[in-house]
Amino acid sequence: MNIFSQFENKIKQIVENLVFEGKEKPDLSRITVETPRDPSHGDLATNAAMVLAKQLGMSPRDLAAQIAERLVDDADVTEASVAGPGFINLRLSNAFWYAHLSLILNAGEGYGAGLVGNGLKVNVEYVSANPTGPMHVGHCRGAVVGDALANLLAFAGYDVTREYVINDAGVQISVLANSVLLRYREALGEDIGEIPSGLYPGDYLVPVGEALASQCGESLLTMAESNRMAIVGDAAVDAMMALIRTDLEALNVHHDVFFSERTLHEKHNGVSEIDRMLELMRQRGFVYEGRLPPPKGELPEDWEDREQTLFRSTEVGDDMDRPLVKSDGSYTYFAADVAYFQNKFDRGFERMVYVLGADHGGYVKRLRAVARAIAGDETVLDVLLCQLVRLFRDGEPVRMS
Repeated sequence: MNIFSQFENKIKQIVENLVFEGKEKPDLSRITVETPRDPSHGDLATNAAMVLAKQLGMSPRDLAAQIAERLVDDADVTEASVAGPGFINLRLSNAFWYAHLSLILNAGEGYGAGLVGNGLKVNVEYVSANPTGPMHVGHCRGAVVGDALANLLAFAGYDVTREYVINDAGVQISVLANSVLLRYREALGEDIGEIPSGLYPGDYLVPVGEALASQCGESLLTMAESNRMAIVGDAAVDAMMALIRTDLEALNVHHDVFFSERTLHEKHNGVSEIDRMLELMRQRGFVYEGRLPPPKGELPEDWEDREQTLFRSTEVGDDMDRPLVKSDGSYTYFAADVAYFQNKFDRGFERMVYVLGADHGGYVKRLRAVARAIAGDETVLDVLLCQLVRLFRDGEPVRMS
């Protein structure tokens, strides 16, 4: 218990012990104890008399005098004086401060830790930069904010898991694999010319291609494409995550779990986590087959009107129902988002915190809808948006990556 709570409880006990004939027990919830604005007034100050006087039918100063008279009997208090319209200023004894300093020294880094969290299981997901390149300064801000928040929650007594989602599924990983494959061929001596549009041109992929050439020689060139792309894609993601982990370590930012998005798509006994989520949500009435109107601003002739597998998110506060399956039969990013939330819920987390960039503000409403559908209550979800970072050099904006 901190000093302020300690003396707040003492004051509440004094008020409860005072006999006010014919008066109902007052509401003590507005009593505060804090440091005075002017240190010369004492060590602590309370508004107790100010917020209770009307309830008790007394003047604030008269009530303050009665409370102060009893406070001065406390061994830890050397002076209790009434100031202004009814504030009470307290000076604490040297013995109290010596004892508290000893407590601080004995507690070490644990001093100030709280129990307010009461072991509640909290998942804080932050950074989760796509493994298609190194981190940039925008990711760094989210990393620091997320890690600081996780540390504070842990210090307050919550059971915190710090999580990073590796977005290692989807189109961007195919693009990454093709980009690295080009660098692999370059490392084998092929003149690749200019990097084609649509691929990642960064020189950070050159060492990845060289490492593949050293490890595999020319064997990848004669391999079946599906096997080749799987090997190259895995090597590329591993290399990018190594860069990202190095940067996070330099920032002193740590994660307990690196969660692979791909595991949501992988089938075990013919069924993936997304498959299971869809069936569960269908049983609850949140998944159905239907049609969506064209998005605002899009002409009907430019819109493919087809029956889709949809998430009934308008039932839980979203602006529109969300597609879960693409026209090619693969799952949408939103389907993976729903399955990921379900995964965390199944792991027993009672609160889920997402630290996102401000450019993801549009995701908040749909995430809240997912929380309502899965947990029955959006309060299990907290979303913290970090504003984007803009750097300038000599008055000119600097690219983040």
